[in-house]
Amino acid sequence: MIADLSSISQIYIACGQTDLRKSIDGLAAIVQQNFKMNPFQNALFLFSGHKRDRFKALLWEGDGFVLLYKRLESGRLQWPASPEAVRRLSAQEFRWLMEGLSLHQPKAVKSITVRDCI
Repeated sequence: MIADLSSISQIYIACGQTDLRKSIDGLAAIVQQNFKMNPFQNALFLFSGHKRDRFKALLWEGDGFVLLYKRLESGRLQWPASPEAVRRLSAQEFRWLMEGLSLHQPKAVKSITVRDCI
């Protein structure tokens, strides 16, 4: 499911740290109350704890929530530190994050739209 990002319309990252003891209801409440977003949309919401060596992902599949939990055996995620913020990620930024890279890759070639060229 998570390997096929094409079925997910948006990916959001909860910047800063989240109490990972929260389960589906607690994380959905953060999405709804703190970020003023709909947890029932076709979006993947990512949350990380203080150590940044583990994260949870919340996804609504139409008939229920999927809660994913991953703990890295070595290394840390390059998680944005700004507290109480949510940020939309591209599929490429999501891959960078999962590979332990920073979301800001200064040497990466950025995509442009036709509007940018006019």
